[in-house]
Amino acid sequence: MENKELKLGVIYAGSAYLLWGFLPIFWKTLQQVPAGTILAHRIVWSFVFMVILLLALRKWNSFVLECKAIIRDRKRLIGISMASLVISMNWLIFIWAVNSDHVIQASLGYYINPLISILLGMFILKEKLTRWQLYSFLLAAIGVSYLTLNFGVFPWVSIVLALSFGMYGLLKKTVAISPLFGLTIETMIVFPVALVYLVIQQVQLGELPNMITPTSGLLIAGGVVTAIPLLLFASGAKRIPLSMIGFLQYFAPTLMLILGVFLYNEVFTNAHLIAFICIWTALAIYTVSRTKWFHRVETKVFLKNKSFEN
Repeated sequence: MENKELKLGVIYAGSAYLLWGFLPIFWKTLQQVPAGTILAHRIVWSFVFMVILLLALRKWNSFVLECKAIIRDRKRLIGISMASLVISMNWLIFIWAVNSDHVIQASLGYYINPLISILLGMFILKEKLTRWQLYSFLLAAIGVSYLTLNFGVFPWVSIVLALSFGMYGLLKKTVAISPLFGLTIETMIVFPVALVYLVIQQVQLGELPNMITPTSGLLIAGGVVTAIPLLLFASGAKRIPLSMIGFLQYFAPTLMLILGVFLYNEVFTNAHLIAFICIWTALAIYTVSRTKWFHRVETKVFLKNKSFEN
């Protein structure tokens, strides 16, 4: 039974990261639509899809009870409201990056994300850095600095994506809510703003939106492609160890990098290569240092040195 659950977990989580990795292809089909408009549609249709899903799963009453509990708990309410704003900003920057031919920068951001999470944990949660975490962070910092010095432009897209997604993860820790309810509440919070934005936009155009065009269909589908990977990830994360999640999470930025270089012909220079090598090495150090095998080896080496000193 355990092996079956583990396999299911890998399939669910792996599928989520694969879908996230191929997401730039979907947003590229909407390149003619402004990023703000895409974001507003993404929020609106994600919320609509989640409401339909809750009703289909007969979880609406439980969802209402969860909403009431959050309203009564000021800390959780602030946490999920901030998470909603941060993930909305992350979505906007990602959509803009993809449709402005910055897919490589977007992939770099999601490679940096785990290392940003280390820093956030250290400064905000007062977590202590291990020696290997410090090495991995410094190596990644060298890679980003090298890229900045060579191009004379700070890779702000990568840093904002990494920081916003890292902050989103941090804020989610303060809320403790199921992914199904969490995504519904997060999109519900920004739903009114997104809807008003779209209504004002249509009033300015002076015409009713045509819901049967291919573009309209894709905008509506944006809600589905937002929700499905998150739900798959949540199902997978419950079944597999955190170390395996840490390994699988690099699928998405790797696919984005491949798409940026080979499908969209974005510029990939030697400076990019050196920066990515630094970050890949940093991630390898970080990932391996979190495994039980590494801790066993480190403990054996420590005990051996201790006995040698004695």
